[in-house]
Amino acid sequence: MMGLADQLLKAGLVDQKKVKVANQNKGKQQKDERRAGVQTVDETKLAAQERQRLNAEKARQANAERDAAAQQKAIAAQIAQMIQQNKQDKGKGDTAYNFTHGTKIERIYVSDKVREHLVAGRLVIVAAGQNYELVPRVIADKIAERNEALVIRVKQASTEVDEDDPYAAYKIPDDLMW
Repeated sequence: MMGLADQLLKAGLVDQKKVKVANQNKGKQQKDERRAGVQTVDETKLAAQERQRLNAEKARQANAERDAAAQQKAIAAQIAQMIQQNKQDKGKGDTAYNFTHGTKIERIYVSDKVREHLVAGRLVIVAAGQNYELVPRVIADKIAERNEALVIRVKQASTEVDEDDPYAAYKIPDDLMW
């Protein structure tokens, strides 16, 4: 590899004497620095090292973001596969089953037998895109480990009676449908 002095000599911008004097001065300066124990700071070298460090940090951050996105995509694929393999038939029912998803009240139509399984907690509603599917509770627990927001759990009615409730003496019928 050709050095800068060699390139300048070849171009005819400097002569051999000037190159020799420059090398002698550089050698003297380095010798004096070694004796004094003082080192000169090469700002260009420091700037290059800093730039290299920043580029390496950017690359690490980009890799981490790409890995996180790939991980999220893999989790979504796992959830979709679990739902597809374990979804239960809603039955040919005309019984409306209302539930809340987020802040909205949603409705699915199921058979009476499936409704009993939902109320008992054996089946759980899972959001699959814009649709809702029914899966066994065990599968819903596995889905909830990956993404809790997709699982819609039915809250069991509390049998405890509040002491101050003025309607505590009135029992709600079991067959009441909203």
